[in-house]
Amino acid sequence: MYMRFVHLNVKPDAINNLRPLYEQQIVPVLHQRPGCLFAGLVQGVAHANECISMTLWDSPQHAEEYERSGVFAKLLHDVQPYLADSSEWKIHLAQDLTVQYELVPEEPVVKAYNVSTQKPEDILSSTNSGGLYVRIVSPQLREGKVEEFRRIYNTEMLPRLRAVKGCRYAAIIEHVTEPGKLISISIWNSKQDADDYEVSGVFDELTEKVKHTFSEIYQWKMQLEQETGKPVTTSAEMTVEGYSIVAGQSFL
Repeated sequence: MYMRFVHLNVKPDAINNLRPLYEQQIVPVLHQRPGCLFAGLVQGVAHANECISMTLWDSPQHAEEYERSGVFAKLLHDVQPYLADSSEWKIHLAQDLTVQYELVPEEPVVKAYNVSTQKPEDILSSTNSGGLYVRIVSPQLREGKVEEFRRIYNTEMLPRLRAVKGCRYAAIIEHVTEPGKLISISIWNSKQDADDYEVSGVFDELTEKVKHTFSEIYQWKMQLEQETGKPVTTSAEMTVEGYSIVAGQSFL
């Protein structure tokens, strides 16, 4: 399988209008695309203006055909009025030689991942995905430890995670253009289920299994925290991000 993330920075006053646009215009178009299994719009919990259009495909070829067809560009054009302006300015001379400043629109960021675990039916068993919660964990791995992390995740961590109450989907996915860059994605029946998992100690238990594969900077961070008893922040943090699914539909 193949997963596509389109990261959108949405205007604060436009989020409520983006949802019906996604449901009424974007989802029906994606439903007609060969190979598209699921489309969902997720909104950041910590940063409400951060949204992701998340689509799941049966193959990279179908996703690439969708992008080449011009349909993706048309859908981006439709959502452009809802996107925030960036902090980048374009300066140009008008016909009367006066200097004019113009905000450059915020361009969506597209990321693609290969998905090697779990059948799509396990996540897409319901056509209505409203109320679900997405949790994305991005570890910073040590060079040469990617395969070991992958093996431990698939054989030890994944069965334990799937058994947690409320977890309906879990997978490790790998960035298409950056081999070795992995993220763990899990989808929950509710944010409460994900929060309960976090505070139960299971997340810490699973992290313990793979922390030796984390980057050298992270290893230094853990050692310093043990010595000082104080939290240390580095550039190699393992990030945990949460998103609410505000619109979505299965096409199975």
